[in-house]
Amino acid sequence: MTDLQLIDGCLAGSPLAQRELYNRFSPKMLSVCYRFASNREDAEDMLQEGFIKVFSQMHTFQHKGSFEGWIRRIIVHTSINLLKKNKKFNEALDVDDVKDEIVVRESVLGALQAKQVVECIRMLPVGYKTVLNLYAIEGYSHKEIGEILEIGESTSRSQYTRARNMLEQILVKKRIIEQPELSKGMVPG
Repeated sequence: MTDLQLIDGCLAGSPLAQRELYNRFSPKMLSVCYRFASNREDAEDMLQEGFIKVFSQMHTFQHKGSFEGWIRRIIVHTSINLLKKNKKFNEALDVDDVKDEIVVRESVLGALQAKQVVECIRMLPVGYKTVLNLYAIEGYSHKEIGEILEIGESTSRSQYTRARNMLEQILVKKRIIEQPELSKGMVPG
């Protein structure tokens, strides 16, 4: 079935179309949820809630942009709303400054395998992880993140910087990357 046939089938209440839509998009969307969740069970809860919204809001899809992108946006917003509802985001958002901040190399994320990066990102506090995912992976601006999370744009920028620094510390500790020269106390020459 094409996306249009799936949409029409779901709008008509076809269980076959609903099942096909879920089977087609749930693996990708589970990986989106997994980046925001603390564990697989939470990710599966986010996915389930997200697909309930997808099915109930199907009539609002305006065929502008990709259908998968529309679903992804719903899944991201649902995941964040569940974090807020469970107060998991707010608890981690107030984490104090990261000690021993490290100068982050822009190429760090690009140089690693996706699985290693995702596992290391999952180790971050929920607030840091959420902002990092929204900015670096989902492509939201700091202004958009501020609106979604109900925080200031400068708070989003700060959380992102702290998340990158903490992520680099984790990557160094796990020996996935070497510690950058500047953070070893050496003066660039």
